[in-house]
Amino acid sequence: MAGLANSEIGAVLRAEDYGRAKRFYADVLGLEVEDAPGTGPAGMVKASGGTGFMIYERPGMPAPENTTLAFGVADFDAVIADLRQKGVVFEEYDMPEMGLKTVDGVAQVEGIPMVWLKDTEGNVLTIAPK
Repeated sequence: MAGLANSEIGAVLRAEDYGRAKRFYADVLGLEVEDAPGTGPAGMVKASGGTGFMIYERPGMPAPENTTLAFGVADFDAVIADLRQKGVVFEEYDMPEMGLKTVDGVAQVEGIPMVWLKDTEGNVLTIAPK
């Protein structure tokens, strides 16, 4: 049976300003960003294990309000401390209907710490231990 079960999956994010987004993902998050020639202002952002996503410039399109990317990290506390040192501010949420409340930017979801942040383009990202 044909299907997508054996395919690779990647996300596509929009950016108001690709150059600004590229600097954020490379300089702040420490990811490799490779321009995608011939596609306009766009690039591939690479992470561990061959995973990654595409980001492209699309001025005037609003960012989605939901989480668009999730990162699983080996050393959650060290990553969060490093990002705070780089000036990243984590989102604060108080959503009793979902049982979600952050304290100093960190929520405990079934005992697992998680944070949310916005990139320079307004896309919501989450980080949790893997």
